[in-house]
Amino acid sequence: MKSSFLLSLRGYVLVEVRGGRIEKLVNGLTDKRMTAWDIRIMDESHAQMHILIKDFFRLRPLLKETGCRVHVKRRHGVPFLLDKLEKRKLFAVGIVGFIVGLYLLSSVVWQVRVEGNETISTQQILQAAKGEGIYQWQWKNRLQDADVLSKLLQSKIPGTAWVGVEVHGTHIVIKVVEATIPNKPPLLSPRHLVASKNAMVTYILAEKGRPAVRPNTYVKKGDILISGILGDEVNQQTVVASGVVKGLVWYTPKVEVPLVQHYKVYTGETKDRSYLVIGSRALQLTGYGKPGFEQSETIADRKTLQWKNFVLPLGWLNERVMEVNVREKQITPEEARQLGVEHAKQAIIEAAGKDAKVVNEKILHEKTENGKVYMEVHLEVEESITEEQPIVS
Repeated sequence: MKSSFLLSLRGYVLVEVRGGRIEKLVNGLTDKRMTAWDIRIMDESHAQMHILIKDFFRLRPLLKETGCRVHVKRRHGVPFLLDKLEKRKLFAVGIVGFIVGLYLLSSVVWQVRVEGNETISTQQILQAAKGEGIYQWQWKNRLQDADVLSKLLQSKIPGTAWVGVEVHGTHIVIKVVEATIPNKPPLLSPRHLVASKNAMVTYILAEKGRPAVRPNTYVKKGDILISGILGDEVNQQTVVASGVVKGLVWYTPKVEVPLVQHYKVYTGETKDRSYLVIGSRALQLTGYGKPGFEQSETIADRKTLQWKNFVLPLGWLNERVMEVNVREKQITPEEARQLGVEHAKQAIIEAAGKDAKVVNEKILHEKTENGKVYMEVHLEVEESITEEQPIVS
């Protein structure tokens, strides 16, 4: 008889038999209908066999009768496993607790995420989802089918062309496709385009309206560049003036640049820390204590356990703390001058707009005091100089 699942449930042992009357012992097993198999006669006084536990305890009369002795070599089956667990109750309870805890953690919604929305607020979508039972810490078995939830949410969220609900393990993703509403052009009142600042006009293109100035004309803030009034004094028509007008604008920013520049350098010294992440909480495992660095930067790398589309609320977080030293670099006044001019140009371009460009630059005043270079820079910038002015009838 070979071992099987049923034999494992009942339990059996591999025994070694020694004695001079082994054949009589084997015959006795058959007469008493004991279950034994794989009987191997090694020699006249030595044999091995498998026998059920209940029949092993019935061997004593036969052993006395034949003068044989038995020695248990291996134990198999569930009864022996239960006996080990009985001796290690805390370990068994821990295994059961871990399995139960893992099941409970995977049965709860840990995160609800919204994707695809632009004009509809995420809070509005989450509020509608909560009304249908989709929220954090909800039991997954209480949720309706994803198709049903998608239809319910689309009916509750105005301005959506389609709403999809996807369940990825313990995470739920609500995907939204917003309905496309044609943009209505705003109703504009008649207007002029006037100068937003003092400038020398370099370019003018009137798309709608009447040009009021020419290139190479100096204008002051508020002067009309493109008029919204067409016709003469007798026959007049007001329109919404539009077009492009560029001009040269002059700036004189003041700049100061230290002759000692500071920059960061990594020393190569690091300290690693690792955490066990459960949901939104992290338990530190390694890397206790302060790094001991005066200045440092930290790079984090988080990973989550996942099997196919099933995402568990378990993972780990690795942090690398890198030591940083601040170094000093002495620069010459010429280098400081170039650096100051570049900073001034960058600041002016950011304020004037992306289409602006510096056409001329000049340093008006410069002095070096207290380890700094002080400058007043003259910049000539070509930029758009229009702003709207309503026509008051």
